Amino acid sequence: MHRYITRRLLALPFVIVVVSILVFSMTRLGGTTIGPYLEPGMTDEEIAALEERFNLDEPVPMQYLAWLGGVIRGELGWSAVAASPVVDVFRSRIPASFELGVAASLWAVTLGIGLGTFSARRRNRLSDQLTSVFAVGGASMPTFWLGIVLLIIFWSYLGWFPHGRSDFRVWASIPHPTNFYVIDSILAGSWAGLKDAVWHLVLPALTLGYGAVGIVTRMMRSSLLEEMGKDYVDAARARGLPERLVVRRHARRNAFIPTVTVIGLSIGIMFEGTVVVETIFGWPGLGSWMADSVLSGDQATTLAFVIFTSILFLCINLLVDVTYGYLDRRVVLRKT
Repeated sequence: MHRYITRRLLALPFVIVVVSILVFSMTRLGGTTIGPYLEPGMTDEEIAALEERFNLDEPVPMQYLAWLGGVIRGELGWSAVAASPVVDVFRSRIPASFELGVAASLWAVTLGIGLGTFSARRRNRLSDQLTSVFAVGGASMPTFWLGIVLLIIFWSYLGWFPHGRSDFRVWASIPHPTNFYVIDSILAGSWAGLKDAVWHLVLPALTLGYGAVGIVTRMMRSSLLEEMGKDYVDAARARGLPERLVVRRHARRNAFIPTVTVIGLSIGIMFEGTVVVETIFGWPGLGSWMADSVLSGDQATTLAFVIFTSILFLCINLLVDVTYGYLDRRVVLRKT
């Protein structure tokens, strides 16, 4: 297992470099522009100085090398939308996006696995059919439509849930050492702050995770049904084990193997879906910043966000492969 994980970790930097080359090249297909950095009344000399500052007067390969050198030094360029370095904006906005993504992932994976197991054990019953309807709705419903509907009903009409990330009156008196509002409220011992943070998370997390719930539920159900029809499950039943233990100790572990792949892909897609959810709910994370940057043609921000999500996908795939090795050691033996 150690050799397997080490090999995957050693290959990760090379994959990241290849991905960065592809993404950088794609952002330059339409040409480079300094439009977001221009101000009214700028002279030709000032425009030329801007092009030289951002290496836009050089060939694309040289632009990539200059950008890569900046990444190694911890620099990702200048965000015209935020009027500050991209690294600083990332540092301030990543906690909000991660808090939303983790909350959505937790409820989506937990509920998806639970509903899939519940549905498989009650195959063709009314509860199974209702669960299937719920899962199909999650897999097919557009995220932006669901977010708008939830916002109209529960924020605009009923007023049960708030809009945005926090109530300024609550958070003004609480220190923010991590900028993760849930963690900061716990560290500060503030029940009001924790309640406010969780209450603001409910609607966007439900919107972001509902699609993943449907996909994970359907995959878990089909995988578990397949495993429950195999000989080793019949042998466990013949030994007199209760059905609950047969599912928990034997069938469900093997059913996790294909489900883990879907979970990994769903989590990666959810983090990308923050662009839509954060824009709808006024969530001050990377997604809403990315949407503004794309509309204004801010290539530095767009490139940094795409690279970030690509690396996130690679790390999630690495975690999925490690989980494969834990669930089925034959995977490790075949790849080492």
